[in-house]
Amino acid sequence: CGKWTSDDPFKQLLLWVEKQTWQVASPYSVDKRFDVNTDGTVMLKRQVTLHEGHKVFSVHGWDSSGEKHTVSVKVECIHHHKEHHMDRVMNISFPEVLTFSKSSTGAKRAKRDWVIPPFHVSENSRGPFPMKIGKIKSDFAEETQMVYSITGEGADQDPKGIFTVEKSSGNLFVTQPLNREKKASYRLIAHAVGQDVINLEESPMEILINVIDQNDNKPVFTQNPFNGHVPEAAEKGRCMFMTVTATDADDPETHNGVVYYTFVSQEPPFPKPNMFDINIVSGTIRVRETGMDREQWPRYTLLIVAADMEGNGLSTTGTAVITITDSNDNPPQFEQTSHVVSIPENEVGHVVTKLTVSDGDEVGSPAWSTKYRIISGDEGGFFNVSTGPSQLEGIITTVKPLDFEKTKQYVLSVIVENDDPFVGSLSTSTATVTVNVEDVNEPPEFNPKEKIIFKPEDTPVDTELVTYIATDPDTGKPQIKIMYKMGSDPAGWLSVSPETGVIKVRTLMDRESAYVKDGKYRATILAVDDDATSPATGTGTVIIELEDVNDNAPVINERNITVCNRGSAPVLLSVTDKDGPPHAAPFIVETRGETSKKCQIK
Repeated sequence: CGKWTSDDPFKQLLLWVEKQTWQVASPYSVDKRFDVNTDGTVMLKRQVTLHEGHKVFSVHGWDSSGEKHTVSVKVECIHHHKEHHMDRVMNISFPEVLTFSKSSTGAKRAKRDWVIPPFHVSENSRGPFPMKIGKIKSDFAEETQMVYSITGEGADQDPKGIFTVEKSSGNLFVTQPLNREKKASYRLIAHAVGQDVINLEESPMEILINVIDQNDNKPVFTQNPFNGHVPEAAEKGRCMFMTVTATDADDPETHNGVVYYTFVSQEPPFPKPNMFDINIVSGTIRVRETGMDREQWPRYTLLIVAADMEGNGLSTTGTAVITITDSNDNPPQFEQTSHVVSIPENEVGHVVTKLTVSDGDEVGSPAWSTKYRIISGDEGGFFNVSTGPSQLEGIITTVKPLDFEKTKQYVLSVIVENDDPFVGSLSTSTATVTVNVEDVNEPPEFNPKEKIIFKPEDTPVDTELVTYIATDPDTGKPQIKIMYKMGSDPAGWLSVSPETGVIKVRTLMDRESAYVKDGKYRATILAVDDDATSPATGTGTVIIELEDVNDNAPVINERNITVCNRGSAPVLLSVTDKDGPPHAAPFIVETRGETSKKCQIK
């Protein structure tokens, strides 16, 4: 009903030939299509066709004493249709006889320290039940009738009644299908006592019944869907970015529990239908092909099959959702690459222009936000470019005053980049900004800005102090002349000629005036050009350092003095002089008239 070949994943069947309580040497199968190892493992040697649905053959073995033992093996083919897969299970059943150990003397048997081989029963057996799985035997059975019984789990302990023994024959039965995933083995204690002989009793013998696994559980994914992320510029074959896992309740020591993974489909199938591959054993997913483009295909859904029997058995499907994260594979581009602007000279912080760009990367990501650099045309450092609030514009401003008379035009080259470096060899977008400097009417300039002169404070009125003139920096504009006038003259001491800029004494100056600080008097002079539309005014400062003149008499501060005729105390007089050295102290004080006869100055 079915065929197995030498390369079939089912070729190694864990069919154990029990070795009784001795060592089996060189077992062999009568049917040459099967082979038997010395450990009792039965394997297929070549293709087997079970025309009648089953095959029975014998296995022979010899113990250490040379005695031959024979066991029959029955091979059946059972079909399970699950999810369009043919599940081929080979049920092998063969009767085994376990003999109680012999003792050297006495009716009681001393259990020897030999390992008693277990029984093996396939799970999910179809019966009929009860089904014989072996036999226990006492050597005393040749002399007298023995009564057999079993105790332990699966017998008289929970789960009770799974195994029974025929009292008179010792035949051991299983009463229902077993489930290895629920319980993989059972430990029973076999007993044998004489039916009619007092004190004839075998030592209890432990029996281990192992449940042989069948492939009756399909893999189960540990989650569904699985979610992963991978950069769109991930390198081929190197980026292992996520792992899918599935578990199988079947025996992991057999092919039934060995899960392999494969891809079924990829959605969308662009730019290639196999952008990823999966490690069939570990479930690790990695990039197989380059060319991912987040802007076109931001997400992939992979249909994955997990199948046991190393990929040839029961299967289940799951999905892996892969989100493509942004890589900087779209360089920002200037929307306009050439700009011509005009700005007035002398203005700092003036917005020259705004350069807008576009970027195809993910909005808000470092691969999308922009930064700018002026790479040529600004050797003097007159301009700055910064990123605007929208993150997609560069704003050029002046950071130093421009001078039309020195440079009338600047040609700036500006490049735009992203906060993240580019992926691969991407070209940088460049914009050219031609800045024409507009001439404005600049005020006349005094040279120097502050004019210092030295004059005596008693310089006569109308005396010419200094000629203080300004020049107009506007070389490109024809001004006729510059007019002068007084700006700030706190004491009103000065006058200026409107045409020549000659400054004269208008009223007598006084070094001791409150308007003089540290002997210096400050006045500002204004120079106004004759521009027809917007006249400009320049300012200069005249500092007059006044030389002191002895033009102030000393003053005795105590104007009235009262003294007693008798026992009068000395009176101290204080003298001040507004003039400075050498026109002040020391002072000479003397009395005059009648006072000089009565008072003495010291």
